[in-house]
Order: sequence, then structure tokens, then C-alpha cells
Amino acid sequence: MIKKIAILGSTGSIGTQTLEIVRYNKDIEVTALAAGGNVQKLEEQIREFKPKLACLWSEEKARELKTAVADLDVKVVWGMEGLTEAAASTEADTVVTAVVGMIGIRPTIAAMEAGKDIALANKETLVTAGHIIMPLAEKKGVKILPVDSEHSAIFQSLQGSAGNRIRKILLTASGGPFRGWTREQMADVRPEDALKHPNWAMGRKITIDSSTMVNKGLEVMEAHWLFDVDMDQVQVVIQPSSVIHSMVEYEDGAVLAQLGTPDMKLPIQYALYYPRRRFLPGPRLDFTTLTQIAFETPDMENFPGLKLAYEAGRRGGSLPTVFNAANERAVALFLNRKIDYLSIVSLIRGAMEGHRVIENPSVEQILEAEKETYDYIDGRQFSTPPRA
Repeated sequence: MIKKIAILGSTGSIGTQTLEIVRYNKDIEVTALAAGGNVQKLEEQIREFKPKLACLWSEEKARELKTAVADLDVKVVWGMEGLTEAAASTEADTVVTAVVGMIGIRPTIAAMEAGKDIALANKETLVTAGHIIMPLAEKKGVKILPVDSEHSAIFQSLQGSAGNRIRKILLTASGGPFRGWTREQMADVRPEDALKHPNWAMGRKITIDSSTMVNKGLEVMEAHWLFDVDMDQVQVVIQPSSVIHSMVEYEDGAVLAQLGTPDMKLPIQYALYYPRRRFLPGPRLDFTTLTQIAFETPDMENFPGLKLAYEAGRRGGSLPTVFNAANERAVALFLNRKIDYLSIVSLIRGAMEGHRVIENPSVEQILEAEKETYDYIDGRQFSTPPRA
């Protein structure tokens, strides 16, 4: 049986690895591809995988792509309208949402309204709109299948649980490149330093988020919605080697974990073929050489982004949107050398402190809170750029 998928964010890290799985398995048809602005890469993907529809964010780039693939039978669209069409209008039964940021909310909702399952790699959708997404999934009878390594591990550890109660989720983190550092040591961190993750190969934004542990905070909020647990039932533990991807503790004290090498293709393939497992080429854990698995407690004083995430998630409403939007803008400023490394979390804190929380915000209110947060940060004066 041929499985049909659409990929939103096809030229990014998750998107390209998803296409590696398509290439290897031979029984998946790609119906739609959507990307940000990489015309050349998307053209290559279109020629190989022959989707019926392709989308780029800007109209100018889309017209460039349309000329480049004029010899092929593919419809080229653009913008939010095009992204929504890519998510909802083709024959895909599963939509892989691998775009970065809150841009993923509307197309995810459109795909669910059209009855499509979601292979979710766009955590911001649940962080900011989980109170909309999860009830809609239940109403439409569609699956939300986690693609993040940690959430896939939790999902896998819940299989066969027979409805038994979860006591807590143990969400693992590598600790990033600055594990064990003080804030004084991180004062002069440059973008190239923060982009050196010890275990995972990821996109630039998520790699910075991992270094600040903001990403783990976003994952805590995502787990809260995905697995219907309180924020304080999600415990972050540092597991530096990234061998254990996450764990579930049940009320009788049993702990189930999913282990494996750090390879995103495993959770991607599991989401696409769930509940079936298939052979996946690549390295395996060698327990004859694995002498120990070490754990540490997260340092929320030197990495306060994680503490702020718990505060945002506990308060709820529109505050997680502010947390996420402030981080997005601050990371972009840091990568462009407009602010220093420690200012990322300082800007998040300032945005949260100045926000008046909206309870149960609509999509429009979520996007307005995002804009207000961007305006707050864009209105700040940054007089001390980081050292080169």
C-alpha cells in the first residue's frame, strides 16, 4: 500500500531526512513540498520526487521556481495561502510539519480540518496553540504523531500502556555545548560557538535553542499538550551522551525508556509508518562498549531559559506565545551579531514581564501576541554588540 505525504519545510533538516526515508523505502508518494526560499534545492526535490504541488514563501521566489520547473506537471504556489493549500488540498494522508516557528499553526489546522494525520516536527504549533490543536485532533479523529526525538521516545514508551496512569515524564537533554558553564563563562559566546552541538546535527535556530536550553523548555510545553500531563509532571534530566531519548514513569514506579543512537530518521520513520516498524540502515547501540549512562540535574540558574519556560507553561494562555516569539526574535538578533548571547534569555524575560496574558487565545490573538512581542524587541536599543 502506497503512503502519501506532504512535507512542509522540505529543504530543512527534518524535511531532507524525511525525503531520505522516502528514497529508501520506495512505497511513499510525495504529493506536496513546501519550503522557505531555497529555489534550487526545492527544484531538485521536485525533479526527484515529482509532487503535484510545490510552495515557496515569497511570490518572487515562487515565480522563479515556476520557470525552472516549467517542463514538469507541478502546480507552484506561495505564501500562507499556498502553504495551507500544500497542507490540505492534495491526496496526502499524512502531513509532515517541519517548518520553523508559528508559521506552522494555520497549515496544521487546515490539514487536520481536511482529515489528515500530522507528523509533528513544528513544536511551536503546540506550544502556542495546544489548546486549539489537541481538541481539534480529537474532534476530527486524526493522529498527531511526534517527530521530535524526545517526544517520539515518550510516545514509543507509551505503546502498550493499556491506559495505565503516568506518574511523570522524564524528558532528556544533552545539555548542549555549554553544559557545566557559568553565565560568566558564556558572556563572550559567539554564534559559531553556540552552533557546535555535541551530539545532534540540526538547523541553526534549534541548535542555538539547544545551547540555551530554551528548546528543552519548548519541549516541556509540547509534552504537556501531547501527553495530557501537567507541566510539573514533565521532569527534565540531563543525559549527555543522548543514548536515552526520554522515559515514562508509571504510577507503580516502572520506568520505560527508548534508547538508540542520535539519529532523527528513526522518529521520522516511526511517525510515517506507525504502528509498524521497518528496517532503518545506520549505526546501532553497542552495549559491549557502552560502559555507563550518566545523568545530571539541569542547571536552571545558569540556564534560566528553562525556568522561564516552566513559568510560561504553568501560566498558559498567551504567555507561551510571548516566550516563543521573543526567543525567535532574540536568536535571529544573536545570529546576526546584534546582541550578545546572554541577552537572548534577558529579552525573553522582559517580553514576558511586560505582557498582559490572554486566556484561551484564538489563532488571531496568538498571532497578535507574536506581533506585539516582535514590536517590543524591535523597539529596543542594542548598544553593545557581541565581540567578533
